[in-house]
Amino acid sequence: MKAYKEQKFTEERALFGETDAAVEDSVFSDGESPLKECRDLDVINSLFKWKYPVWYCNNIRMKNCTLYEGARAGIWYTSNIDIEDTVIQAPKTFRRSDGISLKNVSISRADETLWSCKNVSIKNVTARGDYFAMNSADVEVDGLILDGNYSFDGAKNVVIRNSKLLTKDAFWNSENVTAYDSFISGEYLGWNAKNLTLINCTVESLQGMCYIENLKLVNCKLTNTTLAFEYSSVDAEISGGIESILNPGSGTVKAEKIGHLIIEKDKIDPDKTHIICDDIVERSDKPDWEVLL
Repeated sequence: MKAYKEQKFTEERALFGETDAAVEDSVFSDGESPLKECRDLDVINSLFKWKYPVWYCNNIRMKNCTLYEGARAGIWYTSNIDIEDTVIQAPKTFRRSDGISLKNVSISRADETLWSCKNVSIKNVTARGDYFAMNSADVEVDGLILDGNYSFDGAKNVVIRNSKLLTKDAFWNSENVTAYDSFISGEYLGWNAKNLTLINCTVESLQGMCYIENLKLVNCKLTNTTLAFEYSSVDAEISGGIESILNPGSGTVKAEKIGHLIIEKDKIDPDKTHIICDDIVERSDKPDWEVLL
């Protein structure tokens, strides 16, 4: 195996097409696409300061590396890349790539990150930025802390565990998403999704979980959650109460307390939804938007 140690690379396409090599304690600066078309590389304790560092690569292992803000659009069209103990400051990292493993990674500018990727493993990752994981598929998440709106838009086959998501419009247009033991906060959660399941989760949302086909909640807390379930087919087991529910399309909602249940008979068929609750504080047949919002 060829070894590059304590090197500074400044030219464009510095290691273009390199195979079966180790790069350690090195800097890639002032030259775009340094690792384009590479195969079977170990990259350790190295710094990337310029754009497009890893494109069209295969079998890349990165550990204790840093991708600075200038390394934007950093990892595209790449398969089988493992990244561990690494800091990523650059936006638009990961695009149309297959086989991504992230472990103990911080992504401080995660705008437009993980777009249209598949076979993704995320473990102990912190990320801040909008449109995280849009249109990605077959994603396993454990321990994600995300601060950014519009996450997982259009994503398919996603499993999330032990995570904290502060994200408006999460899971829009998604399909087959299941979250376990997580906290999700943000307006308009899950609109237009199919097969969204939340198990042992805590949710905080304004007009969340609406327009969903096959929404399932198992032992979930809905803190400060209002105007939920509009036009959704829902099977909800709520631990505790919910502030307000508006026009659920069908299914069953079970809660200890409902602050305000709003059913407009000209909008939905009330007989299609079974409400199981002994403490419904207020019922109405029309929302008062000025009060509710």
